[in-house]
Amino acid sequence: MLHGEVEISSFLKARRAALDPADLGLPGGLNRRRVRGLRREEVAQLAGISVDYYTRIEQGRAHAISDSVLDAIARALRLTGGEVTYLRNIALPRRRGEDGPAAADGPGQTVRPEIQQLLDAMGSTVPAMVVGRGLDILAWNTLGGRIGFDLPALDRSRRNSALLVFLDPAARALHPDWERIAEEVVGNLRAESGRHPEDPRICEVVNELLHRSGDFRRVWEAQAVHECLRGTKHLVHPQVGELLITFESFRLTTDPDQTLVTYSAPSGSPTERRLAELAEVGELGATGALEPAG
Repeated sequence: MLHGEVEISSFLKARRAALDPADLGLPGGLNRRRVRGLRREEVAQLAGISVDYYTRIEQGRAHAISDSVLDAIARALRLTGGEVTYLRNIALPRRRGEDGPAAADGPGQTVRPEIQQLLDAMGSTVPAMVVGRGLDILAWNTLGGRIGFDLPALDRSRRNSALLVFLDPAARALHPDWERIAEEVVGNLRAESGRHPEDPRICEVVNELLHRSGDFRRVWEAQAVHECLRGTKHLVHPQVGELLITFESFRLTTDPDQTLVTYSAPSGSPTERRLAELAEVGELGATGALEPAG
């Protein structure tokens, strides 16, 4: 279990500590404040609730918190859209009260044959994959399996974006801007954990990373929540060299816990040429060893 009193407490404390009182017209200065950020009573005042009630919420002792109160706290803490969703998700078990914790819902992590057919139809020009709960990589096409890590060569339990970024020795060489990628991965994983706090696979991934990676613990404890569903990536691929690619993510409406991720490069760009080379390298790899780019 990832949430409960500790999780909501850690999140609210981190968010109020991240605010600058001066930005809200409040007196600042470390000489007048024992800790950075807003005090509990200031958050309560901005949210229009009593200090005692806010304290009980932050300590995870409040039950049946209304949507209006959560919205007021979100406004007081200037939460982003993703953070508001996360706050609602981690407060949900508290609002269920005597009904007990939320149970994992939805089907298992199985990709429908029609989706794999779609991946394969993208051919050798568009790397693509399907990502499921907990950032498990569930399916891919030929280029998608080689755009970063060599997915076909990995054990199924290790085909996970978070585990690869934080535990695979090749991750930092593959991602020159590793710190940014790490923050994006953790932001996505925390959003996932908010949606499915009881999911065994998400708990397994988070607990392994907390145990094995100091870098993960540092980023995770910052309590950042955001879903990075599109953007750019800078990769240094061991076979074809530098790749500057854009990615787009599409929720599968009939499989809402799965996301189709596609990668592309501008027509005529060096990256497009290198992707074509990577497709050829992949074909050679079926019969012989891959040779690094020289």
